[in-house]
Amino acid sequence: MACPASYYDDNDPALVAASRPGDNSHALTITEISQALKRTVEDRFGFVRVRGELSGVKRAASGHLYCSLKDEKAVIDAVMWKGTTGRLAFKPEDGLEVIATGKLTTYPGRSKYQIVMESMEIAGEGALLALLEKTRQRLAAEGLFAPERKRPLPFAPKVIGVVTSPTGAVIRDILHRLRDRFPTHVIVWPVLVQGQGAASQVANAVRGFGALDADGAVPRPDLLIVARGGGSIEDLWSFNEEEVVRAIADSPIPVISAVGHETDTTLADHAADARAPTPTAAAEMAVPVRRELLGYLEDLSLRQKRAAWRPLEMGRERLAARAQRLPTPETLLQPARQRLDDLAERLRRGLTDRAGAGRERLAKVRFGPHLLGSNLRDAKRRFEQVRLAPALLTRAQADRQQRLAGLERILHQLDPEAPLARGYALVSAPGHRAISSRDVAAGQPVLTLKFADGTLDVATGGAKKPKPKPSAAKDSPPGQPKLL
Repeated sequence: MACPASYYDDNDPALVAASRPGDNSHALTITEISQALKRTVEDRFGFVRVRGELSGVKRAASGHLYCSLKDEKAVIDAVMWKGTTGRLAFKPEDGLEVIATGKLTTYPGRSKYQIVMESMEIAGEGALLALLEKTRQRLAAEGLFAPERKRPLPFAPKVIGVVTSPTGAVIRDILHRLRDRFPTHVIVWPVLVQGQGAASQVANAVRGFGALDADGAVPRPDLLIVARGGGSIEDLWSFNEEEVVRAIADSPIPVISAVGHETDTTLADHAADARAPTPTAAAEMAVPVRRELLGYLEDLSLRQKRAAWRPLEMGRERLAARAQRLPTPETLLQPARQRLDDLAERLRRGLTDRAGAGRERLAKVRFGPHLLGSNLRDAKRRFEQVRLAPALLTRAQADRQQRLAGLERILHQLDPEAPLARGYALVSAPGHRAISSRDVAAGQPVLTLKFADGTLDVATGGAKKPKPKPSAAKDSPPGQPKLL
């Protein structure tokens, strides 16, 4: 069967695809061509190093890292799997120039080619410094480096925590300097200070010291020193990581950063409460000099003694100066003595003048009969003026006699011997003016009976108890009824 002419005419489109005579190529599927392209690219570019600027950095929930590498004229997609991202020595950010090592491959789902990165490094020190400055500006905008966040260091810490490598020269320099200046209890938290995982260990050590209990088995430090020796910017990069910076800024314990030499500066230095140019200088900042402190204490003791004795000495000086200005006893008594002499002289003159005036008055008095007669007549006249009536004396005498007679009658009525004249007798005993039956019962042997015409002594023989009266029942004969 002959083929239609249109089959052999390339310009004549056919409705149904058909095979050409002698044509041994068949139509490939999209998957087949995609797989072919993938194998071709991976075989040709199985290992490449690409330099470019990171863009669109994004970390998926699965842990994979997706981004783009670009330069002035082209862009290539990049991916780094989760197991590889954990080995990165820095945090990828947009705008950072890096050198990525890996292989090219294709992604058939989107018809794109991409590089699968096995490692990623910062492209030169300039790019590293640019990343450092960018991180510094971002953390400074959060206030982590603000001066008001800085805390004063304790004057003489009892416990010092050191975060550094336990095998380097740094810890030996710090311990030696502390022993020379002020022996202090030091706790070392060993960490890596360079390489993979160093930043996480330093941050965990700072947080671990802050989480210690003040009364626990391991005492909580009063001061922290984060130290490392000198090196290049790559060697010190762990102390520029954001994780370390935030751990130092959030530490409840004051921190001294002693990373590198004096010319080296890291972000940890900005976040710490104090920066030391070297680890040895950090030890000097941490504690005072013991000898200087003892000398200062001795000086304070001397000043205290001088301060205590100075008021006493000044008081003595002021007392002596005032005592010198005080007048002597002779000076104080001189006015009194002068006044006494003046008064004595005035007394003497007064007595003399009074005696003279008395003599003058006495001389003027002339005693004579007429003077005495005149005085006698005056006395008689005053005596006559006093009239003494006899009734004044007799009335008072009569009143007193009447009161006396009344008392005499009362005395006669109360006299115990008055009834004797009427035949009564007064019973008494020796030593008693009067006696009762109880005294006789008590054994009084002799009684005295006093009568109107004399006395009589009698013997008592003791008092007898009165006999009881017989009852009416006993007096009546038996069998006789009672009358009452």
